[in-house]
Amino acid sequence: MTKIYDYIIVGGGIVGISTAWQLRQRHPDKSILVVEKEDGLSRHQTGHNSGVIHAGVYYAPGSLKANFCKAGVKKTLDFCHKHRIPVENCGKLLVATNAQEVERMHALFERCQENGIEVELLNQAALAEKEPNITGLGAIWVPSTSIVNYRQVTEKMAEEFLALGGEIARRTEVVGLAEDDCQITVSCKSDGQPLTLRSRFLISCSGLMADRLTKMLNIETDFQIIPYRGEYYRLAPKFNHIVNHLIYPIPDPDLPFLGVHLTRMIDGSVTVGPNAVQGWKREGYGRFNLSLKDISEMLRFSGFWKVTAKHLKTGLIETKNSWWKPGYLKLVNKYCPQIQLGDLQPYPAGIRAQAVLKDGTLVHDFLFAESPRSLHVCNAPSPAATSAIPIGEYICGKVEAKVGDAPKEAQPAPAAEPA
Repeated sequence: MTKIYDYIIVGGGIVGISTAWQLRQRHPDKSILVVEKEDGLSRHQTGHNSGVIHAGVYYAPGSLKANFCKAGVKKTLDFCHKHRIPVENCGKLLVATNAQEVERMHALFERCQENGIEVELLNQAALAEKEPNITGLGAIWVPSTSIVNYRQVTEKMAEEFLALGGEIARRTEVVGLAEDDCQITVSCKSDGQPLTLRSRFLISCSGLMADRLTKMLNIETDFQIIPYRGEYYRLAPKFNHIVNHLIYPIPDPDLPFLGVHLTRMIDGSVTVGPNAVQGWKREGYGRFNLSLKDISEMLRFSGFWKVTAKHLKTGLIETKNSWWKPGYLKLVNKYCPQIQLGDLQPYPAGIRAQAVLKDGTLVHDFLFAESPRSLHVCNAPSPAATSAIPIGEYICGKVEAKVGDAPKEAQPAPAAEPA
């Protein structure tokens, strides 16, 4: 007999696990299953990001991004401190290197103030005092920015979820969904074998596959997930102390996720990146990656052609720098001239699951879709990892309102020694 769960959550990244963990606390009497197609958690966006706990500098005041991020900083730090997960509060500098960037820096400084973020405007001398190896005309100093390993955060949330009686099915891929008035039937392949699950409600936190799950339920949407590769280098170990803080460029307001930066990692190393180049496979982390299915879907989607045309010049420059290492280096040398070509060592790439509308608009905020018995997180852009706890709380609230399921008093996980 096929087991019927109260809730099935698709996706074992930090957003899916955060949602499952909080839903289990709010509903200890409900059966909750997380379905993850990989053999471990956080194998995609969560496990391939820079590990930054963002302060929320770039985001439009009042947007979900801004609100989630502001709440997420404190909740993430509290969670890490409670469970003894290493965190370093190193702060961030957004460095302006020319007149246009100085103008954008002042506009960004005003946005930070609107969002209630603690920031300080530094002149050239103050920047040099904080970062002797960085050159620039000025900077925004963001002291609240920290770094962490989000895989560790996700694993600890999963441990808490399991301790509360939740279940996780790894190596289980959703291949079909069907909805009726009473339940959703979830057709899966588990270790290559057919598996049928049923749920009274389904929550999709499936990242790079978000649009495919909405299509399985024939939910009408006007977006598609377009993958963009973010390629990184790691600096040679002799540069592990070249910067005291995270060093970011002043971003283009139209493409705030774009820009190569120097990131101190929680393991003590320093990475350079990312760029943003067109991906030709949704889960293509290697140097050469092609998926006929993924390419075919992109080429048949009008939004792909429109967004590509709109940002063609930027895309060509990013692609050139991807293949021509000196071009990539030039982006770093703009504010850190000491680094040379041989100092850029290989480091794993990441894939950004970017929702693009049919008119070619990049979706910069969170995007949701739903059916009577499902809720889908269609776009969870950076800072989704920072914001995972408030995002999960928000999703729980939306689901409870939809199904009329009032939360019980939150239940703590059984006492255990922190990892």
